[in-house]
Parts: sequence; C-alpha cells; structure tokens
Amino acid sequence: MDYWAICLLFVSLFGTILRTGGVELTFELPDNAKQCFFQEIEKNSTALLEFQVVTGGQYDVDVTLEAPNKEIIYKQIKTQFDSHQFTASMTGPYKACFSNEFSTFSHKIVYMEFRVGDQTLVGLGEHVTVMTQMESSAQEIFKNLNSILDYQTHHRLREAQGRKRAEELNSCVLIWSVLETLAILITSVGQVYILRTLFTERKP
Repeated sequence: MDYWAICLLFVSLFGTILRTGGVELTFELPDNAKQCFFQEIEKNSTALLEFQVVTGGQYDVDVTLEAPNKEIIYKQIKTQFDSHQFTASMTGPYKACFSNEFSTFSHKIVYMEFRVGDQTLVGLGEHVTVMTQMESSAQEIFKNLNSILDYQTHHRLREAQGRKRAEELNSCVLIWSVLETLAILITSVGQVYILRTLFTERKP
C-alpha cells in the first residue's frame, strides 16, 4: 500500500472516533476480489453508505448493500462514487460488498463510510427538555466540525487521485523521453555509419 493510502487510512480512523456510529476506512481491493463489511443497525435507525474509488483501473467497482434477510436494498455496477441513505427496516447486521471481480489485473484503493444514526453529541441525543443556549451552541459546533471533517476527507481523496494521475503521467513522459533519446542516438549512429561507408575508399 502506498504512503498516501496509509495516511488516508489514519485520517479515516481518526474520523471514526469523532462520529457517533459506523465505520470509515480506506482499503485495498485486489483484482478478481470481493470484500464485504458488516454493520449492526437497529430498526428505524438512519444509515448512510458512501464510497469512492481513489485509484486503480477505470476507477469503478460493483457495490451491493444487503439487509439481514438477504434482501438487496442498494446495488451499483461499475461506479466510481456514490452515496445511499436509508432507514433500517429491521435490526441486524447489514452487509456492504465491494467487488472488483470484473477486473483481471488492476487493483484499486476504495474509500468507504458506513455511518449509522444522527450526528449528535453524547448525552444530547436523548435530551428530554429544551436545550440551553450552550448545549445548542455545542451541538452546532459539533455539526460544523463533522462537516469540516467530511470536506477534509474528500479533499484528501481528490488530492490522492490527482497525485496518482500525476505520477502516471510522469511515468509516461519519462518512458517517452527515454524512447525518444534512444531513437535519436540510434539515428545519429546510423547516419555516422552511412556517411563513413560513403566516403571510405574501397580497396580493389
């Protein structure tokens, strides 16, 4: 795994600590592989599945989301990024699967966030009375911090995509430059050899 992918993983794990529930991570999806993640969700809870292919191939994966009764509630084929919000119809483990089985040689880096519940501070979600001004301000600050975290995460994902494409472009330019240099050297040596054969006196 590349250096920037490891950094993204640490950022995602740090973001998980600040959130109320769910998981957020960046993982490597090899070619001809399929990886599934399970999340326990209570009935009538709101959940959000968000993903984005950071690098690899055509930047696409197959995604399915299954309920505990094996019912497919969300499915996408060869998609680069998307998000799906739903309300759990039953309590149990929900399974999100990412498939790269259609790819024969390119592995991919995928970012995933499986968020469960509303973003509220601990203790304020079950507030039975009207919140004070300080509590309301704390809740507003908490929401703004989560929004900033989301913006930073997506910015790092876009930066990682740009870095990968720049590295690929740099490799192509380097290979082309080496080939062009070799072609010039071969042409120069060939011209010198031809000129020498034209002006060299042949013995009878």
